Amino acid sequence: MTESKKSLLHGYRALDLSSVGPASRAARMLADYGVEVIKVAPLARHSGVQIEPVFHAYGAGRGFKKIRLDLKSERGRDLFLQLADGADIVLESFRPGVVRRLGIDYDTLRARNPGIVYCATSGYGQNGPCADWAGHDINYLAMSGFLATSGRDGDGLPVLPGATVADSAGGGMHAVLAILAALLERARSGCGTYLDVAATEGVLALMSLPIDQYLATGEATRPGSSLLTGRYACYGVYPTRDGKALSVGAIEPHFFANLCRLLGLEAYSDAQLDDARQPELRAALRAKFLERDRDDWAAALAGFDTCVAPVLEIDEVAQCPQFRERGLFAGARRAAAPFEQLGSLLAGTTLPGAVHEVAAAGHTDTRELLRAMGMSDAHIGQLLDDGIAQ
Repeated sequence: MTESKKSLLHGYRALDLSSVGPASRAARMLADYGVEVIKVAPLARHSGVQIEPVFHAYGAGRGFKKIRLDLKSERGRDLFLQLADGADIVLESFRPGVVRRLGIDYDTLRARNPGIVYCATSGYGQNGPCADWAGHDINYLAMSGFLATSGRDGDGLPVLPGATVADSAGGGMHAVLAILAALLERARSGCGTYLDVAATEGVLALMSLPIDQYLATGEATRPGSSLLTGRYACYGVYPTRDGKALSVGAIEPHFFANLCRLLGLEAYSDAQLDDARQPELRAALRAKFLERDRDDWAAALAGFDTCVAPVLEIDEVAQCPQFRERGLFAGARRAAAPFEQLGSLLAGTTLPGAVHEVAAAGHTDTRELLRAMGMSDAHIGQLLDDGIAQ
């Protein structure tokens, strides 16, 4: 990636009412594309209703501004509405019906700002029998079929994935894609829109291959029943001599043939999709990989059209030469203590230029934001003294 002179979404403003989960993932991505993201949080005395993420989560606030408002008060709601008058995007993740009770719903904002793109993120959507269910990533993966098609533990139960797939891809990326489409439409029509983003439905989109297979043929994908879930030895994970592991994804025949040749297993080149020979082939591959260490095998195979890659631990990911050369890490500092974090990862985002200074706990940008709305220092001071804003 190369650093852009101007971010692709420079000049847009988003109000983010979330604290964690899909909407916060979306806010992070939008900020990386140059959107000015303002985190609208509850007053500190009410903050127990939301999860406070650890300081390093979601980019440690990189590129965010923050204001605390009492949205349950009329004056606090009015401040939010004034902020929304100058915004392009609103992100929220309340239960269905909450924003209407607060008086900050889409219809209210649209009456004041017809171009607003209002993105409501939830686990299951704004309507339907599951709409009011509380949930987290594991629940959305369970409902979408993702867990049922994943590997099994020693008790035969689905294993937990190592990433919050529903929050990040099913919800966060889903929201960003929808928001960008809505902004393009607004450029043509001048009108904003309401987006009902359900994390579970985003995971359904990720699960389209097995779900469409079932709908078309009646065949349900399970662990070990298909190529991508472990039916064939050419697609799997194998241990190596040093207790580490290699991933093998030699789906195409020529990649599998290359792998067999380099391993000295040419006798199995015609057994790639022969169900009767899979136990034998899997045992042969396992025995061969156990002869050498993981990185030795990676050096011998990965660059030679075999679809082999090492299984990296998180500490190894952080030092991976590929990611280092691509500039995927950024510097940050908290209370004078330096650390690193993932930078702007998605294609077209702007890489951070300077070291990110993490705001102190409790810091807000309330005075700056209210001044930008034309309020006097005396008025702002009164709002702060009255507990309407912090």
